[in-house]
Amino acid sequence: MKALALLVPGRIDQLTGGYLYARHLVDGMRARGREVAVRELDGRFPDADAIARDSTARALAALGDGAVAVIDGLALAGFDDCLAREARRLRLLALVHHPLADETGLDVGAMKAFAALERRSLPLFRGVICPSERTASSLAACGVAPDRIAVAPPGTMKPVRAIARAKRDGPLRLLSVATVTPRKGHAVLIEALAGIASRDWRLDIVGSLARDRATVEAVRSAIARHGLGARVNLLGQRPQALLADAYERADVFVLASYHEGYGMAFAEAMAWGLAIVATDAGAIPDTVPESAGILVPPGDAKALAAALARVMDDDDLRAALAAGAAAAGAKLPDWDQAVDRFIVAAEGLLA
Repeated sequence: MKALALLVPGRIDQLTGGYLYARHLVDGMRARGREVAVRELDGRFPDADAIARDSTARALAALGDGAVAVIDGLALAGFDDCLAREARRLRLLALVHHPLADETGLDVGAMKAFAALERRSLPLFRGVICPSERTASSLAACGVAPDRIAVAPPGTMKPVRAIARAKRDGPLRLLSVATVTPRKGHAVLIEALAGIASRDWRLDIVGSLARDRATVEAVRSAIARHGLGARVNLLGQRPQALLADAYERADVFVLASYHEGYGMAFAEAMAWGLAIVATDAGAIPDTVPESAGILVPPGDAKALAAALARVMDDDDLRAALAAGAAAAGAKLPDWDQAVDRFIVAAEGLLA
């Protein structure tokens, strides 16, 4: 596999886990002497409007027979009209972060439509690469043969030096890193924090505020309704260089996701030695061991509040979880290892 095309919906420089993964793959493979052509697809995804379908068809038609192309699963609907035809002459792989049908906030019709799309489309690929064993199981349920699924976890941004988590005299600093969308559960987090407002804490939320305006407004309304405006900071998205500072200044990482195909932010938080409070949704239990965090059912604000209260009130517990997180984070792959594993996975599936 000396050359390949990577097809992604929209610009590849977007600051979400999936796009960060894609950029690291591109940079890493090019550094290893492999030719990678990035095709940024136009149109609306994941439901794929007419512009998207035209863009995807043109992107595949431009590839010569036998060419290798990796398609981001978020763009899958755009290929519905041309995939079966093009899969006969191209060597196609899918990169699926989590099934589209598992996205939070879909109505029943959309969920069924995405599930049907994945059942008919994913088996057409030479293979599917995903970030976790949990996602691999979901893909097998979509009809992909297990021997055509490979797991290649993302790499992890790690600190250049060990971080000492000293007892803090002022408010406990909570950090949440995630785009504000329904799947990330920010409204549940605000509800949980409102239940423990008597404690001294501050929350920084880092993540895009532009992808789902309705969810952002709902979160803002919840913050105002509970009188938490002075304690919750919606900071918007931050580049990786500034994220390092946020991880270093925080005391606890918290995220109330309804589903994760892997959870890059959890991995980074552990690498930075942060105690984790989160849900047990999707692949989170595979990423965050019991030694590193407390996990509760998704959507349960009371359980999340109780877990946060335990970590806030018990310095020894918080320190133990931080140590467990740092130990687990140290074992996670860096980006060089992640790129190597992706290449091995891709070449194995193509063979």
